[in-house]
Amino acid sequence: CAARLGPMRSTAIITISTGAAVQAVALSTDSHNTWEGSINASADEALARLYKQVEDSRAVVGRARGVLIFPKVVSAGFMVGGSYGEGVLRTGNQPVAYYSMTAVSVGFLAGAESKALFFLFMTDEALKAFRNSSGWTAGADASVSVLRAGASAAIDTQTAKQSVLGYVLTNEGLMANLSIDGTKVQRLDL
Repeated sequence: CAARLGPMRSTAIITISTGAAVQAVALSTDSHNTWEGSINASADEALARLYKQVEDSRAVVGRARGVLIFPKVVSAGFMVGGSYGEGVLRTGNQPVAYYSMTAVSVGFLAGAESKALFFLFMTDEALKAFRNSSGWTAGADASVSVLRAGASAAIDTQTAKQSVLGYVLTNEGLMANLSIDGTKVQRLDL
């Protein structure tokens, strides 16, 4: 009778272990889906704020071949600071990949702030180069024209020729006098 319980006990342990592994994968998948859902919901909110606060931004975004949205970029430091955010690349308003971004800044900075950062890939070539890169740096891999607050936020003929455009949005509106050169973007392997 004891010999018969041995294989049954092994089967029970394997069944329990397999069940736990399946549950762990399910929890991981749920967590992954929740994270993606959260990023996409935040990206939708950031776009809605951009459209509300910046005239003609909906038309500019609509012309882009791809839009990389970092809905919440947190910057902190004192004199030397850093920024980090996670976002989504959309083509045809559909999420196609997820990314993280980092940046280092030097100069007057005290405390912490949050902003939304948008990269608009205006040509198929710019989007393809971005998607095929193993890591991408604004200003090094592509020149990014940052659209600024006020009259200069409107697209002029010179800006319209750029392959990558950018918006940086705070709760108060577009940030003025900001460079995003040196911002590093990495694809997240999910």
